[in-house]
Amino acid sequence: MYHGGRGTGKSRGRVARHGSELCARITQRTAQDTDRHHQAAPPTTPRTRGSPRSAAEKPGAARRAGRARWAGRQAARGEGEGRARARGTGRGARRAFQRKHARSTGRGGKAHPGEKEEEVGQTVEKKEEEEAGDDVASDAEDNEAEDEGGEGGEGAAKKKKKKKKKKSKKKKSTGPKPGPIGTPSKKPHSRLLGEEAFTDYYVQYGQTDPPTVPVEDLFRGREYPKGEITPHPLESNTYRETDAEKRAHDRMMSDIYSKVRHASEVHREVRSYAQSFIKPGIKLADMCQMLENKNRELVKEDGLLRGIGFPTGCSINHVAAHYTPNPGDDTVLQYDDVMKVDFGTQIDGRIIDSAWTVSFNPRYDPLLEAVKEATNAGIATAGIDVRLCDVGEAVQEVMESYEIELDGKTYPVKCIRNLNGHSIGPYQIHAGKSVPIVKGGDTTKMEEDEMYAIETFGT
Repeated sequence: MYHGGRGTGKSRGRVARHGSELCARITQRTAQDTDRHHQAAPPTTPRTRGSPRSAAEKPGAARRAGRARWAGRQAARGEGEGRARARGTGRGARRAFQRKHARSTGRGGKAHPGEKEEEVGQTVEKKEEEEAGDDVASDAEDNEAEDEGGEGGEGAAKKKKKKKKKKSKKKKSTGPKPGPIGTPSKKPHSRLLGEEAFTDYYVQYGQTDPPTVPVEDLFRGREYPKGEITPHPLESNTYRETDAEKRAHDRMMSDIYSKVRHASEVHREVRSYAQSFIKPGIKLADMCQMLENKNRELVKEDGLLRGIGFPTGCSINHVAAHYTPNPGDDTVLQYDDVMKVDFGTQIDGRIIDSAWTVSFNPRYDPLLEAVKEATNAGIATAGIDVRLCDVGEAVQEVMESYEIELDGKTYPVKCIRNLNGHSIGPYQIHAGKSVPIVKGGDTTKMEEDEMYAIETFGT
């Protein structure tokens, strides 16, 4: 083992390579000297007692010859060059080699000079061979292009350009594309849906009619419509609209708001499309199937990531809620029916739960108006720090202020007190809190960042 000092990192590879060449030259010279010695030596003859000794018979000759033979074997094997050099050279050569080895390794730790030198030299030689191989390959390609010459060389260059152009081309999407911006003009068959209700509502965003472009693709690079925004109901919450900290909080929630608005726009477009075919004579089972298929198409259904929020409900006449036709149900919608259509969409678990009433006979208009105004009153009352019972009281007050006349008899409109609104959580349609539609009851307050479905049921 040899011990050396530290050296600079820049010269390590160069010193190791020169050291390897020095070892090889010393070993080669030793072997050559040995061969010349054997060739020049005359054949040995038996020596008589008292005769003078030849050079080969002098003390130490056998040892020197053995060392030379050992050095030749090591050189042939390509191993132990450092040890061969150390044995075949003098003390000065060994010290010079130790200094060079210390500079090549860059550390003063103990290491065998032959082994370390050999490893570094092989690494440098490999890198040089690889670089030389790359140069040869590139030269060969250039020579091939030059051999083609003239028109052939130009043709090869054109082929290369064509290949590059093919790589840069992107695959064109085969799905439906947004069309030109249009003006909604088609009205629904049902009554009292509002002057702004159009079955082709979505053409104003470039959607096809009927809608076929997923809402995500329709609004790519644009923000989703925000819908209606109502002010906070309590005076103690007015600061939420002006406080910088609260506005910063809203900006942090923009990702969730975007998902909710995405799902809401899907719901609006599916709802508008459904109002174009919901009319007397349609089977309820067919109606639900058409609506849900369009819902899946526009939301770009993808397992639990996005899809329908829950099965479509079509509660008709005496059924107040949560009715869905089963396979084999042949119920057909009639002109004199009153039906609630309830369906949902979800994006990343953010569920939109919304419903509307379908009616064709104007005799039921007072009932539809009562429920619609009561729903708007509940939405205006709801907000952060508002008690749930206060929302129910506001709904009941508006709902029961209406009355309806049927067959010459007047009936007061009443709230169905055992049906309520509810809170909504991620992937959870009923998240634990119920919003009553009559006064009294739960005094729990609504909290920040919660979502609610304000639902009203009148009869």
